[in-house]
Amino acid sequence: MDAVPAHADLADIYTTVARYYTAKVLRHGATPRGVDWTCTATQELRFVQLLRVCDGSARFSLDDFGCGYGAVLGYFDRWQPHAAVDYLGLDLSATMVRRGRRLWGERAHTRFVVGKTSPRVADYAIASGLFNVRLHEPPGRWTAFIARTLADMAATSRRGFAANFMAPKDRAEDEEPELYRSAPAPWIEYCERELGGSVELAAGYGLREFTLLVRG
Repeated sequence: MDAVPAHADLADIYTTVARYYTAKVLRHGATPRGVDWTCTATQELRFVQLLRVCDGSARFSLDDFGCGYGAVLGYFDRWQPHAAVDYLGLDLSATMVRRGRRLWGERAHTRFVVGKTSPRVADYAIASGLFNVRLHEPPGRWTAFIARTLADMAATSRRGFAANFMAPKDRAEDEEPELYRSAPAPWIEYCERELGGSVELAAGYGLREFTLLVRG
């Protein structure tokens, strides 16, 4: 994966993504469908994989890129209630951020902000489903968006970050043009060569996708 030019202008992509997810949450509310997932079970299966990058033996800070309404906080409450997490949720959609604040505003060590990158350096960063729906953007520009986001995650996390991707279909004719699918190899190479990370591949967990766990 080639490095993203520093001057690449992706502002229109950020605007398009924000509009898309704003429409989703306005239609479906703070539910998995409101962030374009089918159900809580598969949504939380993805969290299991992403959070493998974190060492939960002590308090840690976590940035959630494309956080939506903060569903990962519900996962922590149900399955890791004793985890000590300083959480920052970031989303391009101001409507999503308002939903997150409404749901979790009283929770300690929890904030939501509108933005494409973190205003702080945290221990870890995650992105769940952020790269899946490319909204008919040309492939080159969408991969530039992904690469820029991964670079932002790497620059604002001390210990590691994780992101998931949809894997290719068995037959090319079954691919959906509005979705982004990729083999793992190009993004492993990018994270290792351009971002200087050590990459662990998580796959085979029952979904047609994979998760990259990137540690510094």
